[in-house]
Amino acid sequence: MSFDQQVEAVVRPLASGLSDIIFYKWHLFGQDIPLIVLWLAVAAVFFTCYMGMVNIRGFSQALKILSGERSKAASSGEISHFQALSTAVSGTVGVGNIGGVAVAITIGGPGAAFWLIAAGFLAMSTKFVECTLGVKYRRINADGSVSGGPMYYLERFLADRNWPIAGKMLGSFYALALVIGCFGIGNMFQSNQAYVQIVNITGGEQSFFADKGWLFGLIIAAVVAVVIIGGIRSIAQVAAKIVPTMAVLYLVSALVIIAMSVEHLPGAIRLIVSSAFTTESVTGGMIGAMIVGFQRALFSNEAGIGSAAIAHSAVKTDEPISEGLVSLLEPFIDTIVICTITSLVIVTTAYPNGLMDSSLGLEGIALTSAAFAHHISWAPIPLGIAALLFAFSTTIAWSYYGLKGWTYLFGEGAITQLIFKGVFCLFVALGCMIQLSAVLDFSDAMVFLIAVPNIIGLYLYAPEIKRDLNNYLQKYS
Repeated sequence: MSFDQQVEAVVRPLASGLSDIIFYKWHLFGQDIPLIVLWLAVAAVFFTCYMGMVNIRGFSQALKILSGERSKAASSGEISHFQALSTAVSGTVGVGNIGGVAVAITIGGPGAAFWLIAAGFLAMSTKFVECTLGVKYRRINADGSVSGGPMYYLERFLADRNWPIAGKMLGSFYALALVIGCFGIGNMFQSNQAYVQIVNITGGEQSFFADKGWLFGLIIAAVVAVVIIGGIRSIAQVAAKIVPTMAVLYLVSALVIIAMSVEHLPGAIRLIVSSAFTTESVTGGMIGAMIVGFQRALFSNEAGIGSAAIAHSAVKTDEPISEGLVSLLEPFIDTIVICTITSLVIVTTAYPNGLMDSSLGLEGIALTSAAFAHHISWAPIPLGIAALLFAFSTTIAWSYYGLKGWTYLFGEGAITQLIFKGVFCLFVALGCMIQLSAVLDFSDAMVFLIAVPNIIGLYLYAPEIKRDLNNYLQKYS
């Protein structure tokens, strides 16, 4: 039995059991609704209403803050608002924005794109609450570094009510699940997808790297190590350069493809809207499209999981609400902009040109790539480069998330941090060499498991954040 098979045999029962619980589906209206998606969606609707549509009335404020209009040089923290946003965006914008959207439309029909946009809009409010809390209850360490995130504000809520042991246990549970999850969703999966992309754009089976996953793994692990060894300042500096580059590269390429199918654009928009409310469809009708769209959006922008609050907590500010408002832009960029553009590529090009035919066997990123290649044969190359950058940027962001979970559990010492970074880079290399589907399934389940205590914490803190928001907006109105 190979090493892959041995690990699979050990982890598979755990992964299957945990996945069955976390992704349990409730049969309603003739559709299977994953309860975790319903949990996140209900929270997004609640916070949008309770915070008075902060995703609309706070948007212009977010842009002003991001421009540096209200920055103070003496503020506590390590990175700028733009760097914090770039780091958080790099953690959410990944290959799912390219391949995952294509899967969603394949399963839920064009109407899934409409509900994807709606879910992204609502998720902005959840992101606002958790990122505000990340800054408000962060800890400034003796060396000036910052530690923040759900583990800290969950602990603080219970500690302030004379339950310090329960608070520490809840924080530790979140941190442990985050560490386990970061090695899968934010590490091995990303390096594996980066390897697949580099093979695809350098000749497929004829590629130099086709049978050298170990070599590519070592190379990308070394590059990741160079970036993450310097901590959040180094990660943020790289993210601030990579995120705009990869976003522009992908968006320009996608807009060119849409422009070349512009005759189908009006019909595509009508199809997306009409399919979102249809009552009869082989894809499940309105409910089916809504479920798939919400699932893709919430899995993409990670609103409610709390991971982004870790990156935003390092920002230089003494006003937590200001960073909460900046975080509104994260689901906007990730879901409303990038995922929508991908949707339009699929519906304007793949749909009318028969690329959705199941006999072709195109799915996920292969379908998006085929849509690009339909007009320009070499177009999959910039797409592959963008996907490679997406995977790399997600990896470095999740290294920081995992590190903060690790230091919460084992302390902020230099040796402790070095151990985590070394293990993280080892897993980056392993992701290109072995196929461990059970490990990835287990880590995915752990990541979404932490959405349960995090959302409960957001509900409990909601009145406090609402007061802070109203005071802030009144101050700067």
